[in-house]
Amino acid sequence: MDRSNALPTPIITTSHLSADEGSPLEDEHQYKSIVEALQYVVITSPDIAYSVNKFTRTSKLLLEGYSNASWGSDVDDRRSTSGFCVFLGGNPVSWSSKKQHVVSRSTAEVEYRSVAHIAAEMIWIQSLLTELCVPVLPKALVLCDSSTAIAVAGNPIMHSKFKHVELYIFFVRENVAAGVLQVGHVPGAYQIVDILTKPLSASVFNRFWDQLRVVNMN
Repeated sequence: MDRSNALPTPIITTSHLSADEGSPLEDEHQYKSIVEALQYVVITSPDIAYSVNKFTRTSKLLLEGYSNASWGSDVDDRRSTSGFCVFLGGNPVSWSSKKQHVVSRSTAEVEYRSVAHIAAEMIWIQSLLTELCVPVLPKALVLCDSSTAIAVAGNPIMHSKFKHVELYIFFVRENVAAGVLQVGHVPGAYQIVDILTKPLSASVFNRFWDQLRVVNMN
């Protein structure tokens, strides 16, 4: 930016941008990050709204959520802690960290309850965005680090070991089958929601803290 030249207007009059022209970027995440940051600036600077919109018009926002749980983390009653964080276009818009109301008998059960909680939150956000005419991808993505919870979400056969969480399973499965949700895997080392469910080392905490776009105001 130190070698950039200032211009009197946000965009030149001869600009004709097309999604089909030019060379693909090596790192698309950097481009998306800049555009997403500019979308916040538009809230207080309507003079650049048209210019920013030109760079976002060709793509819809992805609604993406991370879900995790810490099994039996409360030493007094052995109830588990669930956590989730929902991102819209790479920016956190909803998050939660709370103790579950019942004692879970396995890590798979507690993880699946957590998936069901974030699924309900993301479906509500999808409905709100649709009502506000915000362009989002039709299928939201839920990421968790439990391979068992992912398998149960896409398996139409009810396993006997999961019948005590039957309502949660049918709720998630119904939305997966309808194409509203997709449940995918995220490696434990990249599970951002660990910051909401368990104590972490300083290095891991700071890494997740940065990925959550938390800003130090001091």
